[in-house]
Amino acid sequence: MSNSNWKILVVDDQEFNIKILRQILEKNGYQVLAAMDGKEARELASTENPDLVLLDIMMPDESGFQTCEQLKADPATADIPVIFLSALEDVESKVQGFNIGGVDYVTKPFQHEEILARVKTHLKLKHAYQRIIEEQAERLKHIQKAQLDILIDPASFPEANFGVCYVPLQEAGGDFYDVFRVGGEHFGYFIGDISGHDLLASFNTSALKALVRQNFDSLSSPQESMKLINRVLISIFSGGQHLTAAYVDLDRSNNKLTFVSAAHPPLIYVQSGAEARPVSGEGDVMGVFAASCFEPVGLHGKKGDRFFLYSDGLIESINRDINREEGIRKLAGACEGCRDLDIRSAPGRIVQDLVPDPERNAQDDILLMGVEL
Repeated sequence: MSNSNWKILVVDDQEFNIKILRQILEKNGYQVLAAMDGKEARELASTENPDLVLLDIMMPDESGFQTCEQLKADPATADIPVIFLSALEDVESKVQGFNIGGVDYVTKPFQHEEILARVKTHLKLKHAYQRIIEEQAERLKHIQKAQLDILIDPASFPEANFGVCYVPLQEAGGDFYDVFRVGGEHFGYFIGDISGHDLLASFNTSALKALVRQNFDSLSSPQESMKLINRVLISIFSGGQHLTAAYVDLDRSNNKLTFVSAAHPPLIYVQSGAEARPVSGEGDVMGVFAASCFEPVGLHGKKGDRFFLYSDGLIESINRDINREEGIRKLAGACEGCRDLDIRSAPGRIVQDLVPDPERNAQDDILLMGVEL
């Protein structure tokens, strides 16, 4: 890709510094935007979508650290790489810069060659990231049909200590689940509900399984993985298609959970000796918005606690006349009532109690997964 296709935002309260950086970058073919304070920088980043930001730290009113934090908090600018430029050489400042989302830190006075090398490196990484998304999307487009037998059997993965009840409804939207080891004692539990009535022919469970397995790893946070999956789905979905999903990362070494929701129903948490309660997560549907946001929810459990993930189809099938909140309340009560059952058996019993004849009464696919800590 030609340098002229890359757009770089330079932010510094000293006009001389902006002039020098503009000369260096434009001489090497880059497009340059400039801002002299954090507010102007954030406005330009939001409207112009630069590929990289070179950000001074010591600025009046709003420091570069504050500007970076706000850029990373805005879904529209969160993915733009930020390189800090500063006269501050202490380790604490450098660590702070990386902790709030900077990808690099260059101390002043800088050498022209160093600036160009750092810029080129991080633009290459950004380009590689984009290519990963494109290549994943292209591979997944070639998967032809859903394979329900790829769904993992709890008996084949006892370390994950889970049970599941899945009742697919012919010609309804496809539900999907997967359970896998993320690394060490970290286990991942994912369920998704693909919209539409014909998606099992166009985008199937085997495609979603491949996408989930290749993007949840020990190097990325759950919300980062969700964002990457969302970007791939955008390039695949069409005609209003979308995915709601829920993901839990469970560290079994300390029973710590991280729950991330993509516009999915609340997790039901059944704590030992306490009433079952829904736990909601804030997140957008997947496959629609490029600037989607997924806020993680942390829970500290103890051995014997349980949580349940499920799709909308279960709530909708309990009783057509009750609202969503009442359906979730009934589900929480059923989960609590089965706390003494083995976790592998509990989801099936819960579904049976709530929807006595799912083959006849189900309004959509029914999926319920239970996990014991």
